[in-house]
Amino acid sequence: MATPAGDHGLDLRLMRILDVLLDECSVSKTATILGQSQPSVSLALKRLREILGDPLLVRSGVKLIPTEKGIALRAQVSSILREIDALAISEDTFDPASYNRRFRVYAANCLGTFFMPRIGELVRREAPNMPLDFCAIPEESRIFTELEEGKLDLVIGNWPMPRDYLRFAPLLETDIVLVMRNEHPLAGRSRIDLQEYLSLDHLSPTPHTSPAISPIDGQLAQLDAKREIAMSVAEFTLVPHMLARTDLVFTSSRPFAEQMAQSGAFSIVGAPEELARMSFYTLWHERSHLSPGNQWFRRLLRRVAKQISEFTPLPSSETSPEAISGNQ
Repeated sequence: MATPAGDHGLDLRLMRILDVLLDECSVSKTATILGQSQPSVSLALKRLREILGDPLLVRSGVKLIPTEKGIALRAQVSSILREIDALAISEDTFDPASYNRRFRVYAANCLGTFFMPRIGELVRREAPNMPLDFCAIPEESRIFTELEEGKLDLVIGNWPMPRDYLRFAPLLETDIVLVMRNEHPLAGRSRIDLQEYLSLDHLSPTPHTSPAISPIDGQLAQLDAKREIAMSVAEFTLVPHMLARTDLVFTSSRPFAEQMAQSGAFSIVGAPEELARMSFYTLWHERSHLSPGNQWFRRLLRRVAKQISEFTPLPSSETSPEAISGNQ
């Protein structure tokens, strides 16, 4: 006789244990995280195997690894639990001070000095128990997969054409400018044209980034143009040191450039008008759209963007960064 729908025995408690088990691949670690005994977690795993008709985790040497079904269930179970939690914890009752889940963000490197410190300040003040990881943006193909699997919570991007299969909300827009040492032949100019720009030797902080997720090379590709990257570095912190000793130029957002120029050693020149402006925005997956933690963090980002926009005002024809679009 077939088991009636709903009588399979898979309840919320078992789903939470399964969620942690598939993440940790360890009975002992799962027991520690959930505050349960190892025997109770082992019994839960046995029951899950019976209900789902699959070992879920199997031994490989001295460790456990998920089966194919276990891998397929990981994202699905996590998504279901997030939706259940969103029903039980409304946006109005969410308390960031007690939020202790690790939050992982991919962020454009040029946000480092003028954006991320402000985010860090607010997070430490309002959600001091929330571990926060800022990571450099990887190849585009990894972004959607990691958002979908829950390995990544949010992206702060600035490339020209974000994919339309993700949730999107604008943060702010800034001018695009060039930075160079004061002794550079172009220092003192108000702006250069595209032909002159393409003739220069450029410094880039993203040697392996594809044009698809590069705010400068992506726009140039749309213009069927390509600049000469004479030198690249792996860290944004090296940019001022390289510019100070070379005749290279560096293209970036105005807030980042102005922070560099505060030292008095660098000049700022307007980029070609064809490069237009640099837009910053947030991307996230539908699976975390209703997550109270993700919603709170997105509101925090808009607050930071509003602070910065007071020094980098948007054109009057554009939407303000604090405006909430239908996707937010």
